[in-house]
Amino acid sequence: MIKTTPEHGGVHSFYIKEWLEGIEAEMLSTHNIIIARRDEILFENYRPPFHADSLHRMYSVSKSFVAIAVGFAMQDGLISLDDPIGKYFSSELEGNPDPNMGAQTIRQMLMMSTPKKARDWFSARCDDRVREYFQHTVTSAPCGSAFMYDSSGSFILGALVERLTKVKLIDYLREKLFDKIGISKETRFLYCPGGHSWGDSALLARPRDLLLAARFMLNGGRWNGQQLLNSEYVKAATSKLIDTKSSERTGFEGQGYGYQFWKCYDDSFLFNGMGCQFALCIPSTDIIMIYNGDNQGLNNAGELIISSFFEKVARKAKMPDSNGCYSLPENPDELTKLNNYADSLVLAFEDGEMHSSIEKDISDRWFTPCENPMGIKKFRLCFGDVSGRFEYTNAQGEKVLHFGLCRNEFGLFPEEGYSREVGSVYCPSNYYKCAASAAWKSENHLRLNVQVIDDYFGRLWIDLIFDDDSVSIKMQKAAEDFFTAYTGEAVAKIY
Repeated sequence: MIKTTPEHGGVHSFYIKEWLEGIEAEMLSTHNIIIARRDEILFENYRPPFHADSLHRMYSVSKSFVAIAVGFAMQDGLISLDDPIGKYFSSELEGNPDPNMGAQTIRQMLMMSTPKKARDWFSARCDDRVREYFQHTVTSAPCGSAFMYDSSGSFILGALVERLTKVKLIDYLREKLFDKIGISKETRFLYCPGGHSWGDSALLARPRDLLLAARFMLNGGRWNGQQLLNSEYVKAATSKLIDTKSSERTGFEGQGYGYQFWKCYDDSFLFNGMGCQFALCIPSTDIIMIYNGDNQGLNNAGELIISSFFEKVARKAKMPDSNGCYSLPENPDELTKLNNYADSLVLAFEDGEMHSSIEKDISDRWFTPCENPMGIKKFRLCFGDVSGRFEYTNAQGEKVLHFGLCRNEFGLFPEEGYSREVGSVYCPSNYYKCAASAAWKSENHLRLNVQVIDDYFGRLWIDLIFDDDSVSIKMQKAAEDFFTAYTGEAVAKIY
């Protein structure tokens, strides 16, 4: 793809800037954005430390790639979409009392129309996630009856592709698609216990890789004039095959579901991952919007990003004339304003006051809290001019978290052993990269904001409120299978 100006692509630079300003006003944690039309990139922006070559965790965007792989497996004659899954996992099903677990079809699993009750595979600490699924899951309603989000079902579909092709999911996708459309060689999946690719949640790819895959699907499975994937399968995958709207699921996620793709506003479709990993594909305007960030724990972040993009950008794009042209007159002044604004943007940090008058009374002072769920035995804060330290002792020993004041400080989160290449598996000597900031929300209320920015993403907020004779500490996390020991509340007396 070539880079050009928004105006050349029929979009005013001013509208993109207005959209970005709306996102920034909500303090969203944005990592990168790409806007493209046809084969041209109209806008591209990365927030340090993220850059164009960063491999970004895509979370449930991975499911759409599993659907693409299933489509190729069907095209290769390895499966029929109406095959029951039990045909391929009979040994893993032995002992499961629910016959519907084996009877659910590949098509139903692609559509997530297989309501189930299952235990959390992270907390189960299983040695084989495929066996865990078939041994500890039962259906809660007839298959095909209703939509129920089933991440582990998507994982099983990826494992199915691996079982039938006898190669890893990433290698099958490289052979069938990635190498043909230019997706980077570094793209990879993390793994689950049992050696299976973590196909439902752990694709790591460059944002431009996601753009290429979105372009392929928006092309109906064609690339450079060649039909690589069956067009009818692509059409079905990106159509509304089942209703998703409910009292809990409204807005852009209430527009329906296809085969591991979400339907969205204006008959568009969406690669959709946790924390706001998006590839929005709009057939009516031929526009693609890529957004990566980590907005876990921030209610309505996804709705804000998606709905405001339609309002501010997509629906204002110039439609092609009779000659197929949609270019606008160039506007160098507005383009310069857009680029200057985008270049000024940084990774979100905690906003507030840098300092409080009580710092002199609490800095470097140890506090001993009551017994607490975090297992924190003592802690203290040490303040400098532009940064500080949160020192504490927990079950692992003495820890130090460095933070910036109203700015990010980049380093390693001090808890050891979170998983790396294999999800849910303890990894000795492993630490996650993070960005940590802090700000005074009032004279006696300090908030620390930690963002893990690694192969895994997660958010942690630590609130400390100082009264005359006590300090309360509250920790809240939004992360999958880590920060578990950083959840709860405690009070320490001030003597």
